[in-house]
Amino acid sequence: MTAQSSTTCPWPDFPPGPTGTASPELARRLAEAPMELTTMPSGDRVPMIVRYRDVRAVLTSPAASRNLRDPALPRMVSGTALEDDPAALINQDPPEHTRYRRIMQGAFTPRHIERWRPRAAAIAGELIDAAGEEFDVVADFALPLPARVICEMLGVPMDRFEQFRGWTEMFLSTSEASSEARGAGFAAFMAYAGELIAQHRVRPGDDLIDLLIEARDGGDRLSEAELTHMVFTLIMAGHETTASMIIRGAFRLLCHPEQYAQLAARPELVEAAVEEILRYEGPGGNGLLRLVTEDIELSGGVIPAGSVVLPNPSGANHDPAAFAEPQQFDIRRFAASTVNPHLAFGHGPHYCLGANLARMELQEAFRALATRLPGLRAQEDLATLRWTDDGLIYRPVRLLVKGG
Repeated sequence: MTAQSSTTCPWPDFPPGPTGTASPELARRLAEAPMELTTMPSGDRVPMIVRYRDVRAVLTSPAASRNLRDPALPRMVSGTALEDDPAALINQDPPEHTRYRRIMQGAFTPRHIERWRPRAAAIAGELIDAAGEEFDVVADFALPLPARVICEMLGVPMDRFEQFRGWTEMFLSTSEASSEARGAGFAAFMAYAGELIAQHRVRPGDDLIDLLIEARDGGDRLSEAELTHMVFTLIMAGHETTASMIIRGAFRLLCHPEQYAQLAARPELVEAAVEEILRYEGPGGNGLLRLVTEDIELSGGVIPAGSVVLPNPSGANHDPAAFAEPQQFDIRRFAASTVNPHLAFGHGPHYCLGANLARMELQEAFRALATRLPGLRAQEDLATLRWTDDGLIYRPVRLLVKGG
């Protein structure tokens, strides 16, 4: 949500700045209050960790648990949420998490993901060709691109896309959907994931679900529940979060037309530009909660055992102690080999398993835009666009552009 929007931000004490930039509160917190309490969409208040070294420390600490299922603990949103699912990879701690991830990681290696790059590039080109001279980046490009890619990778028929997109939006929403509605949506989504797996067992192929069915570590394989949860996670995270980054990245490049012109003139900068988009735009949210099981010492003091904290990767990615002039958007930043790694995909044991896939899709999205539409420009005032205000991921609702 921008400062010009009339909508209500679900983070009242940490709102984004104008045109979706980092919160105006961030500079003060980084300098003076690196563990200040923040009010989450649920209304619960927890310390928000914002400094780069502190966020890395929490994300790598064995004392920072993702088991937040005690109903007495603070929650990100009201009602049933992703934290309530004990079989989800993001909610597990070692040794269960270690085993689960070890079995699956072979399906997400760069070699496996690279097989899909030509198809992602082709889909991006097809969408641009079909969009016409004037189009909406959100509806005509950013949303359908990762949806089509993940559907093809998983063998999901596109005619079911709108259905599981609706389920996804419920789980990424901060609205007070009833516990019954969230529970019913979760059950329906999981049932559909189970149907897909059953279909692949009857008619096996060589897509990502088949790789997951066959994934093993020695004699150990995923249980049926683990497999179903992973397919659910891939469908949910495999399109909405990537689409959000395409939308925010295109928006940011249009806010800096001279940098878009550089990218169009030098497409070899695409990889570095994507890393800067990831750093600057984050995944669009403020991170995931952690339950501290033993005292953790950070630069701002000690977090005592029993606390729930919110390590904020987006805040860390704008820390001047880690990145020179972090408030500046610079597509050449990551062309240098000495820059610190950003935390858009997290850090430590829960580093995003789908990072290779997301990077590939983002690279092909921006490569297609820059090479096919070198004169791309906005068709409305970027400072007054309406942004979403009811989700954990923030992005412009619409982005009208003209090619060229």
